[in-house]
Amino acid sequence: MSCVLTPWSRLKWGIFPVERVVEEPQGSEDRSTHVVYSKEKDSESFASQTESLESSPSDTIEYRRSSDRKWYHFFDEYEFRQSKKVRSTHKWYHWFNENDTPAEKKLILKLDVLLCFYSMMAYWVKYLDQTNLNNAYVSGLKESIDMKGNDLVHTQAVFTVGAIVFQIPFMYILYKVPLSYVLPILDICWSCFTLGSYKATNVPHLQAMRFFVGVFEAPGYLAYQYLFGSWYKVDEITRRSMVYYIGQYLGVLTSGLLQASIYNSLNMVNGLEGWRWMFIIDAIISFAVGIIGFYAIPGTPKQCYSIFLTDEEILLARKRLNKNNTAIDVTEQRSFFDKKLWKKVFTSWHVYVLTLWNIFCWNNNNGTSGAYLLWLKSLKRYSVGKVNQLSAATPAVGILWLILTGCYADLFHSRWQAIIWSQVLNIIGNVILAVWYVPEGAKWFAFILQYTGWAMAPVLYSWMNDICREDPQYRAIILVIMNIMAQTSVAWISVLVWKTVEAPRYLKGFTFTACSAFSLSVWTFVVLYYYKRQERQNAAKNGIILVSDDHNEIENAHGAEEIDEVNRS
Repeated sequence: MSCVLTPWSRLKWGIFPVERVVEEPQGSEDRSTHVVYSKEKDSESFASQTESLESSPSDTIEYRRSSDRKWYHFFDEYEFRQSKKVRSTHKWYHWFNENDTPAEKKLILKLDVLLCFYSMMAYWVKYLDQTNLNNAYVSGLKESIDMKGNDLVHTQAVFTVGAIVFQIPFMYILYKVPLSYVLPILDICWSCFTLGSYKATNVPHLQAMRFFVGVFEAPGYLAYQYLFGSWYKVDEITRRSMVYYIGQYLGVLTSGLLQASIYNSLNMVNGLEGWRWMFIIDAIISFAVGIIGFYAIPGTPKQCYSIFLTDEEILLARKRLNKNNTAIDVTEQRSFFDKKLWKKVFTSWHVYVLTLWNIFCWNNNNGTSGAYLLWLKSLKRYSVGKVNQLSAATPAVGILWLILTGCYADLFHSRWQAIIWSQVLNIIGNVILAVWYVPEGAKWFAFILQYTGWAMAPVLYSWMNDICREDPQYRAIILVIMNIMAQTSVAWISVLVWKTVEAPRYLKGFTFTACSAFSLSVWTFVVLYYYKRQERQNAAKNGIILVSDDHNEIENAHGAEEIDEVNRS
């Protein structure tokens, strides 16, 4: 039996929490429980060490006849994902499920603070350091270093290239290396290059700094999404990912307000222009958040490095994941270059369908182009400070839509509906901007809607985590591939459709964004089709036995045999 120590007794000197690998107590198996599924028979695997769940077989298995299924059940996303009994414990107006124990609620709240709240801060500073370029551009950067023509969009593309290239190693790192150490170190590194940007005297110098900011920011977004998929259950994860994603909108929002405040109070203090002070202050904030990360990020349930979670809570987290059919380790020992692993990757529908889906997602927003700021500047009626203040309006509306979309997906058990609804206003806004020759009030309305498009991103990544939940190593690879391909598309498409010289009317940009939003909506039904097919094949793992009308035969016989074997044992 593992020795249970208090969290603080594990703290080493310095800033690094001590590593823990929690082992299961011996002889504590509950023989009367866990019916749904047990994939791993290997006694060495983490899943086989996990204690059985607290639901009895008779309460979990549900039998369904094929003749009882109506055509409109296709749109019921959770039809084969959860049994009716499990779904009955979920109320749309409750933050927790009814069958969550006090210990589970305490664990979830801890994770919400440690992982969700901190990740929101981390994403806030990440986007603060990413979007400050647009604010600096309209606050004197252009004139100070003599930026001309398409220098702005080219500098943005250089950042994106750095972010793309450095994601590749994370196909391996996400699963193998403790993220509780990796992510804070990367945060501190990009803070240093953000600081270096304030010394830029020419465009190549600035582009070099932005490239390395992109390099070290590269894995941030997908790493936190991977962590959410490693801790939360299917109808919990989207709301937590939504909280995390609020950090992006806050980064855009506060970047403008911060630049306005800095420009008004620090411009030319000690001989430094306001935009230079912004890079300095952003770097200081990012560095502080990076230090906090060494304590806040809990790692994964497989190897938890948190000083705030007890051994019992880590075991409870594993039990919850087992109940959710989420694996915390692979069933067989394999290397990263194992042919079977890569055959699985490239022969599955996941890598192709999810990647194209994510490409539409990354291209369905016009916010990062700087179009709104450049339009405000073109009106020639606002001061530099006022332009930066007005830039906060669009992400503020985006936060509201983001919260509604994330909560709808989880609380109403319909991720596809949340995605579709998130794109309605996005398409309307971009169509208005593509037309352009409309009253100024219509343009204000359209630009205010520019961040509604990305409100569905937490839903997409949470759904992807659920789709690939049975293999964490495979999930990491799919996550990185779909992210790299989507970001690569942005890198070259932005240069074509968001040329700075075409500002403020980006006819190609607004038209392409509207088309991407529409394509995203349509492709979501393709994802739903493949997801429903996958969950139907694996229904037995979720406690659902499908019975055909012909001779009362069990359709998912393989899964039923596994359940019978678990019951007999």
